[in-house]
Amino acid sequence: MFLSVCVLLAGVPVYCCCYGSVFPFDIFYLSSRYFLLRTLWRIALPVQAITFPDFFLADILTSMSKVFSDLERSVCRMVRGQVATIAWLEADSVCGSHSIGIPLVLVFPYVCRLFQCLRQYKDTKEKTALFNALKYSTAVPVIFLSALKYHVFPDRWTNFYQPLWLLSSVVNSLYSFYWDIARDWDLSGFTRIFKFSRPSLVSYLLYGRKWVYFWVIGSNLILRCAWTYKFSAHLRHNYMTVFVITALEILRRFQWIFFRVENELNKIIKSSYDQLPMTLIQTEEETLLHTNSHIV
Repeated sequence: MFLSVCVLLAGVPVYCCCYGSVFPFDIFYLSSRYFLLRTLWRIALPVQAITFPDFFLADILTSMSKVFSDLERSVCRMVRGQVATIAWLEADSVCGSHSIGIPLVLVFPYVCRLFQCLRQYKDTKEKTALFNALKYSTAVPVIFLSALKYHVFPDRWTNFYQPLWLLSSVVNSLYSFYWDIARDWDLSGFTRIFKFSRPSLVSYLLYGRKWVYFWVIGSNLILRCAWTYKFSAHLRHNYMTVFVITALEILRRFQWIFFRVENELNKIIKSSYDQLPMTLIQTEEETLLHTNSHIV
């Protein structure tokens, strides 16, 4: 009911959601709201050891970069009094695709993840964290080279910056695809089949099925490349295409979450069984929320 009112009242959804998050009274899952706000704060300022919720939520926020850029554009237009007026059509250079705020908002989630990886390297000295930081850094040239289209001459864009943008997009997509398969999901060999040590109802249905393995790998590659369209500002004028790619990104992120959590639990539980008596092993939720030995 509360969410329905937020959606239906024009101009109020952002206010409702923000106010609902900081609502101080012990109703509507106060502990969950506090946990969310605390995690967001740790993402924005990664000065503590990185936990699973920190990098897990930050990774999800990278899929919402387009949402944040649209929010920035809406707030900009409201602040400048350009809502529902003819000025809306004339303000593209201030609050639209030409705005420097768009690439800054798009890149922010990736910068947060990059600093998380650097923080983990500081704590653990694992080189894997540096390679992960490099992965997130490859999104930066894609975003800013795309934004340059509105600030350079057309010939300069076509002959120089556009090829660089295409190259950086390919590097980012392939690097991210490799990391999903080989690191986040630990599927480094094409002869392996998905195996879950403690399968849930859903994972039981997928256990040992080769088509699942190849579907996830193939679809992840395609959707990783498609996502480049979303954080390239100069391509986001066909609203139907943007909508379709956004829906596909939801599918890709769901797949990533499912296999990422399964893989993390398998590794932690295996380690726990090797080191502790069975009676001392934590629950799955406690293990994920409080263990710091994650590859972020």
